Amino acid sequence: MPLPPQPVRRSCPILLAVNDTCGVTRMTSTCAARVPSLRWAPQRGWVGSWVSVRPAKCRTSGGHAVVCAAVSFRPCIDIHKGKVKQIVGSTLRDLANDSMELVTNFESDKSPAEFAKFYKADELLGGHVIMLGANPSSQAAALEALRAYPGGLQVGGGINLENAMSYLNEGASHVIVTSYVFSDGKMNTERLRKLVELVGKQRLVLDLSCRKKDGRYTIVTDRLGIDEELVELLGHYSPIPVTYAGGVSTMDDLERIKKAGKSRVDVTIGSALDIFGGDLPYKDVVLWHRKQSMVGQV
Repeated sequence: MPLPPQPVRRSCPILLAVNDTCGVTRMTSTCAARVPSLRWAPQRGWVGSWVSVRPAKCRTSGGHAVVCAAVSFRPCIDIHKGKVKQIVGSTLRDLANDSMELVTNFESDKSPAEFAKFYKADELLGGHVIMLGANPSSQAAALEALRAYPGGLQVGGGINLENAMSYLNEGASHVIVTSYVFSDGKMNTERLRKLVELVGKQRLVLDLSCRKKDGRYTIVTDRLGIDEELVELLGHYSPIPVTYAGGVSTMDDLERIKKAGKSRVDVTIGSALDIFGGDLPYKDVVLWHRKQSMVGQV
């Protein structure tokens, strides 16, 4: 079902995410919109790139929301069985099945809380804590991360009507919802309505994974690398910043996203970072982030 263009609504941030494992800023006023060219077609097993339409600092001009453009880096903490890991997305079929074999790219000896403190020290807002299988050990680890950086992290993975408020009470800035609202290519509007009533639109994130098929974007992706066409699309249509994750491996990739998205598309990086076993220096990315923030304030 294609998404028709929607008017911007004040005070209702919604994340429209297209992701493979990971990756809001503190806001004075917020807005929300839908990207008109995406189709709802969720599946559980996905790998590749993702994007997230995020609430951000906005101002109004003539009654319309205007984005304060400044591309930013959004960190992530992926948790599986209580440990910070980077897992090959194609092996994430159904985490409820403990007999399945997951392929792990990286497992850290640092706790999720340590990563949260790391991001807090670097003043990185809007990061994601993602539970890859909401088992008790992952839930406990996620709570430790949220308590270490209250108000600075979102949380996703197994979020539903019964537990959403508890994560917010523990310090999450937002809750991220996927399969609870989307299944079999459809949106469960009744569940969505109840979640909005419970937590408020300002603190609810809808996470979608997508790929391009027959000229249109559908949920779930197996593409690797940066989809510059998608970045351009979201940078053009979204009245609020968008975060893209998947495929970034060099500093040049960050500049490509910045250019294609006209500085309106933020970026999340997972396994490519050296803190997750990759080659891209985390410190360089943080310095790049700070430089963009300074430019955006001019």
